[in-house]
Amino acid sequence: MEEMKAYREVIHENIDYQYHAKEDVDELVELMIEVMMMPEDSMIRIAGVEKPVALVKSRFMKLNYSHIEYVLFCLNRNTTKVGNIKAYLLTALYNAPATINSYYQAEVNHDMYGG
Repeated sequence: MEEMKAYREVIHENIDYQYHAKEDVDELVELMIEVMMMPEDSMIRIAGVEKPVALVKSRFMKLNYSHIEYVLFCLNRNTTKVGNIKAYLLTALYNAPATINSYYQAEVNHDMYGG
């Protein structure tokens, strides 16, 4: 329990938890903690591919306020049926640092130069 509490505090600090709507981010934080509690040498499925938990933990520890806002924004814009919301959210969190800049650049390009 102490380890979970420590991870929760670190994640809250990393994502500037106090500036988010709690009901929006509590589920994301709990999913991240669940992964953080997994053994380092185990695997987890992200986007249909088995990934080392250590890699996923590392990526989750790099998430900040902007990444969480990006995940929530994308989730709110999604209109397709999500069959496995847990898998969807884990994948969104994992991919956020790698896709956030390209996503917003594409949005700007569309708004400035698109039809």
